[in-house]
Amino acid sequence: MVLNYIWAGFFVVALIIALIKNVIYHDVSIFETLVSGIFESAKTGFEISLALTGIMTLFLGILKVGEDAGAIRFIARIVGPFFNKLFPGVPRNHPAHGQMIMNFSANLLGLDNAATPFGLKAMESLQELNSSKDTASDAQIMFLVLHTSGLTLLPLSIMTYRATMGASDPSDVFIPLILGTYFTTIASLILVSIRQKINLFDKTVFSWLGGITLGIGLLLFYLQTLSKTELEVFSKVYSNLILLLIIVSFIVGGLWKKINIFDSFIQGAKGGFETAVRIIPYLVGMLVAIGVFRSCGAMDYLTDGLAAAFGFFGVDTAFTDALPVAMMRPLSGSGARGLMIDAMQTYGADSFVGRLVCIFQGTTDTTFYIVALYFGSVGISKFRYAIQYGLLADLIGVVAAVFLGYFFFT
Repeated sequence: MVLNYIWAGFFVVALIIALIKNVIYHDVSIFETLVSGIFESAKTGFEISLALTGIMTLFLGILKVGEDAGAIRFIARIVGPFFNKLFPGVPRNHPAHGQMIMNFSANLLGLDNAATPFGLKAMESLQELNSSKDTASDAQIMFLVLHTSGLTLLPLSIMTYRATMGASDPSDVFIPLILGTYFTTIASLILVSIRQKINLFDKTVFSWLGGITLGIGLLLFYLQTLSKTELEVFSKVYSNLILLLIIVSFIVGGLWKKINIFDSFIQGAKGGFETAVRIIPYLVGMLVAIGVFRSCGAMDYLTDGLAAAFGFFGVDTAFTDALPVAMMRPLSGSGARGLMIDAMQTYGADSFVGRLVCIFQGTTDTTFYIVALYFGSVGISKFRYAIQYGLLADLIGVVAAVFLGYFFFT
């Protein structure tokens, strides 16, 4: 229901602003701009779905080989004690555990193309356990909100954009980025756990979170000793090596178990095209609404209003010029990326705003896009509290990013 109001609100606000611009400012091109934006967003939504088809076909096929070979069950047994506490509605050793951990692992390594098929397969497995097929279950919401937190250890793409824009040290945002995305993930976990009455002080949960935190801390300690070139090499080599090892281990495991690995691959790969077709309406609908909201200028008005509000209370408004990226990020990844690049062009890659937009870009993820993609792939139309909690975690991440920006760069 919440998404209905948000989705309709984008169109209503856009129409009202367009009428005002036309009547008061005699802007005769505003309606053409909105309609062009609608067609362009619809085209983008279809192209995204089409581009996902080949990737999902490959990885869903590989995932099926791993599932038949027992690799997914093996991973599920390892993470089972921890995930059994976070996802009490999912049976022990269920394949969804392994699929979710593979999705999170791919995100950690910045392997977005691999993370999406793993995540869609995990959502499909969770849907099989869902008694109300059109309504998101607690397990699906926990998985989705954690996924939208965008936890990653190697934000190479952002540092690459900074290098392209002429930053003197493209990796100077690395530590703030990692801290920001980690805060968002922890906030997501705590918020949803409180809503679902999950005991975070349980010995198993506490020890796993402590171990993960320690591991991330040690990795960060090592990575910060590397130069930009060494960091890029580390990212490219180990991220892709791990992905290749997963693929090869699944295939070798299938041979070891003497299954027909090619037939398993074909069986799993068939779902790639079917999934891509299912998500087209959801993606097109969401992206068109976002495009209309952006094209009418509503995002600019919102930013200016926030700057005026913060200035009224005497708050330093230096960060408000970076807020369009923070506000666009939950709506559109490509839109936020464009705003990030525009901010670095306008203010300079080494400016406070130029660095802060990069932290915003890496601290959160495209919440609305992910909701439309993952829930749409299994036919869920009632999202319950998934969007509210995802956006609340995003807000915490944005606040953390602002503090980190001031702490590191002022």
